[in-house]
Amino acid sequence: MSDARPTERTAMGTLGNVLWVVLGGGFLLFLGYLITGAVLALTIVGLPFAMAIWRVGLYALLPFNRRVVDRQNSLGSGCLGACFNLLWLFLFGWGIAVAHLGSALVCAVTIIGIPFAVAHVKLAVLALWPFGKEIV
Repeated sequence: MSDARPTERTAMGTLGNVLWVVLGGGFLLFLGYLITGAVLALTIVGLPFAMAIWRVGLYALLPFNRRVVDRQNSLGSGCLGACFNLLWLFLFGWGIAVAHLGSALVCAVTIIGIPFAVAHVKLAVLALWPFGKEIV
């Protein structure tokens, strides 16, 4: 009986991902993050930020059946990660988060769009502070 719950959750998450990509603009979000990361990767200084935005982009492509957890004792989880997060927050994070929150408000107007609104809120939180996070 305990095995039925995770399977049901996975099936619903897969359905959510398909609807997200087709109707929710998940593929367009992914392309936006991918292109932005490529522009940032053109400079040596922007490479860590490109890696972070690509991680957020992969999460934006398929946000259901996944969650964001803190990395423990790895690159981006200590003082350097906090410095990168602060720089990210002031340069990019606040704008991306505001865009996701606006999209969440639009999605939350209908009952069907509420799961998409929740996904946008999760993306907004990740967009504010992406270093030291892992998507599992």
